[in-house]
Amino acid sequence: MKLDILSIGDELLIGQTLNTNAHWLSQQLNKIGFEIRQHTTVSDEKAHILTALNDALENVDVVLITGGLGPTKDDLTLEVLNEYFGGKLVMNQQVYEDVERLIGGRGFEMNELNKQQALVPNNARVLRNKNGTAPGTWFEKNGTVVVSMPGVPYEMKAMTTNTVIPWLLEKFKLPFIVHQMVYTQGIPESTLAQQLVHWENELPKSIKLAYLPSPGRVKLRLSTTGNDRAALNIAIEEQIEKIKKIIPQYIYSFEEEALERILGEKLKQQKATLSTAESCTGGYIAHLITSVQGASDYFEGSVISYSNAVKINQLHVNVDDIEKYGAVSQQVVEQMAEGVRKKMNTTYAIATSGIAGPTGGTEEKPVGTVWIAIASEKGVVSKKYVFGKERDINIERTAVAALGMLNLEMS
Repeated sequence: MKLDILSIGDELLIGQTLNTNAHWLSQQLNKIGFEIRQHTTVSDEKAHILTALNDALENVDVVLITGGLGPTKDDLTLEVLNEYFGGKLVMNQQVYEDVERLIGGRGFEMNELNKQQALVPNNARVLRNKNGTAPGTWFEKNGTVVVSMPGVPYEMKAMTTNTVIPWLLEKFKLPFIVHQMVYTQGIPESTLAQQLVHWENELPKSIKLAYLPSPGRVKLRLSTTGNDRAALNIAIEEQIEKIKKIIPQYIYSFEEEALERILGEKLKQQKATLSTAESCTGGYIAHLITSVQGASDYFEGSVISYSNAVKINQLHVNVDDIEKYGAVSQQVVEQMAEGVRKKMNTTYAIATSGIAGPTGGTEEKPVGTVWIAIASEKGVVSKKYVFGKERDINIERTAVAALGMLNLEMS
């Protein structure tokens, strides 16, 4: 079963509003068995809406429309759908009472625009909106369902969850769709693909593989669909067992993408503590760690040692080593890690020092050169990286690499 999502509104096209509705709807509808064919965003223009609607109806079983149901002149969705499906706008008493109750509950009186919200096509099923004034509508044409919902996210989500999904499940017999994620860190996408080429070539045709790279990480998604969920799960699990043997050192999770959450659980389990000494990352690693609820159980704090003076005075880095090797060096970053671990009396410590860019690089140490060290009771391990020239990406990659190194140390 295929499904299109049609988002209506100039504010989406000009970037004034982020289209989170399409993202959320895709997640929810894919979970119940729909294949999402396309996201389409169009302007508040009748001709544009009709073109997109015609295209969708020729290719899918369900069209979900969001936006354009408000009471103002630029809200054209209901008018277009009413004409398209040959209906007549009539007053719906139940919708009128819903609108009246909502407006009155907010301390206002009904006006003519509010009353117009209760006009709905006489050939559509009405989706009540208990969180706003615009009702949704459900049309059917040649077996295809077209559902129109408000663009306000919390109104759309409630309508989808409480009405749209139950009605779709009543109408269609949907297959099961199974997705399994494999989260990897510490290996570039192209190298990962080379290592998996034989395994990928041997995958059953019923299983699709997707590579989803992000700074410092590559996600693998295995997907399959069918009518027997148990058989689908077995088929996926067979492939997971194979991939575990090929790249065990790069896989950090099959369920949780955020390394900071995984590390938090490990630290709790080990009753261990953590501190950071950050130069080029400027506190970003500490930010990731503390974004996890309960981080106070294991995270003691951070020293943002951006200047050499802080490295020397707070972390006790040797002055001569900074002068001899430079702040971005193995010698300095290892002393930073051990210095903050002792200062905060933690089980583990992370330290970073690098040239985030876009300036500051040299021939010997180009922009993107980073040293990361992990200190523990076992000693200090460190590694040099050379990332790219984009400052924000370098900071993110450094943080991910540092968390990945700590994850390996704790394994």
